[in-house]
Amino acid sequence: MKISIITVVYNNVITIEKTIQSVLAQSYKNLEYIIVDAQSTDGTLAVIDKYKDKIQIIISEKDNGYYEGLNKGIILATGEIIGTLNADDRFATTDILEKIAAEFNIDTNLESIFGDIAFADINNKISRYYSGANFKPSLFKWGVMPPHPSFYCKKKTYNKLGLYGANYKLAGDFELMLRYLWKNKISFKYVPLLMVYMQKGGKSTGSICTNLFVNNPEVIVACKNNGLNTNILKISMKYLLKMNQFWRVGKHA
Repeated sequence: MKISIITVVYNNVITIEKTIQSVLAQSYKNLEYIIVDAQSTDGTLAVIDKYKDKIQIIISEKDNGYYEGLNKGIILATGEIIGTLNADDRFATTDILEKIAAEFNIDTNLESIFGDIAFADINNKISRYYSGANFKPSLFKWGVMPPHPSFYCKKKTYNKLGLYGANYKLAGDFELMLRYLWKNKISFKYVPLLMVYMQKGGKSTGSICTNLFVNNPEVIVACKNNGLNTNILKISMKYLLKMNQFWRVGKHA
């Protein structure tokens, strides 16, 4: 199976090269790499240009944010399986895509998988470990979802169920997985594999205020739009559940 990896980027000159190298170092070669740039102005495009002969699709044009960028990549992707790697993240090892492909080959009816990610510094020192091991769709009403950077899904599922809601600022990934895994009950499998190191300070490590006043209200809207009853109290409980992500660090450091 061909796997398409999408990286959406805007002004990430410091980290984009390690992200690109992480993809190109993968041992799985039936790979399509797509970079969607929002017309960076800080030198990011010059870094991307160094690797243009090894990147199948490069787009650089203005857009309305991260989720619109992902949608552009999904529409252009020719792989049967689609995954994402953010512009300040990197694969944990060089055989991640090989292991992901094996899971889909074992069960050809499987529609999606997810695993684990870790928040780490540039030297891979882990500060927080986010596992999908205990996830079940009923947890969406508590604001809990699988780690999005570890989420791989078949393109035909995107074609059937639709893309990311580009109107979301932060919760578009939550809404898509809610719509896929809870509302439409697509098949999924948890794989006990550390897939991605996420660099601290990136998109998904925003401030508490941002989460409280932007992400949480969007999560409630996403639940309402998909017929799942919840409230701000339930959504806020996810912060207690997240404490487990810090306790796990000792096991994986």
